[in-house]
Amino acid sequence: MKIILTGSIAYDYLMTFPGYFRDHILQEHLEKISLSFLVDSMVRQRGGVAPNIAYTLALLGEKPIILGTVGEDFDVYRTWLESKGIITKYIKVIPGEFTASFFANTDLSNAQIASFYTGAMAYAADLSLKEVRAENPDLVVISPNDPAAMERYTIECQETQTPYLYDPSQQIVRIRPDKLTYGVQNAHSLFVNEYEFELLQKHTGLDAGQIQNHVEIMVITCGEQGAVVYARGEKYDIPAVPPQKVADPTGVGDAFRAGFLKGYSLNLPPQVCGRMGALAATYCLEYRGTQNHFYTPAEFVSRYREHFDDQGALDVLLK
Repeated sequence: MKIILTGSIAYDYLMTFPGYFRDHILQEHLEKISLSFLVDSMVRQRGGVAPNIAYTLALLGEKPIILGTVGEDFDVYRTWLESKGIITKYIKVIPGEFTASFFANTDLSNAQIASFYTGAMAYAADLSLKEVRAENPDLVVISPNDPAAMERYTIECQETQTPYLYDPSQQIVRIRPDKLTYGVQNAHSLFVNEYEFELLQKHTGLDAGQIQNHVEIMVITCGEQGAVVYARGEKYDIPAVPPQKVADPTGVGDAFRAGFLKGYSLNLPPQVCGRMGALAATYCLEYRGTQNHFYTPAEFVSRYREHFDDQGALDVLLK
């Protein structure tokens, strides 16, 4: 399956706070909140939703294609992605701009306070899916990006009858309600977490049943509680895979999407796809940074079978 990934391309600046944010937030004074947290550490990692998904897809044997905009500081990142088999020729450098940057501070309970600097991502709407038409994509992933770019890609997918996975996530509150509704109503599949799903209903005016009826596949991730997959008129409860350690929750949702997409590309049953997503998410959770986990397809299958019975379905990954 040929997959085009659109979405943010960014550097992640990840910090750790040796306490709990909740201990420093006064509910009665939220209207004048002013906080500063002294952190123990900070690292810069490769990030952004599109490369995060691409990285895990590459681990599982895919050659995903990224479409997006970056700054002049992207050269080393590009070289690294290409070394993993990820196609970057449709990533455009914007002169005079920095690559988008994500700043996340994580406390002892894995709660996060984050900020995102748009940088070169602000130019993503200048790119068109027409630039990748020669690739004949089977699926386009429309993940968090410049809102105007996300709106453009949903329209272009509809015009060319190209199936797309809609992942509005953090941008739900930034996309105009009518455009958000259009994105949902014409999507092949929808991925959100449980809080985002509530926001999506609020901003579109669609209830859960209406949203489900518009898409072939709907996945709601629920953190430690796993995920719920709706497909082919059925509901599948997907448990989380227990981590060997918890290092950093950043990028876990992106890894889930990639694991699910790999299963989908192989025409595996929805529950197997969901469980592949759950395992891919756990691998990411066990490492600090969104692209520092590693495994071979054989290792992935072996660990999957420690928790789930695939009845031989994952043998296809071992070929």
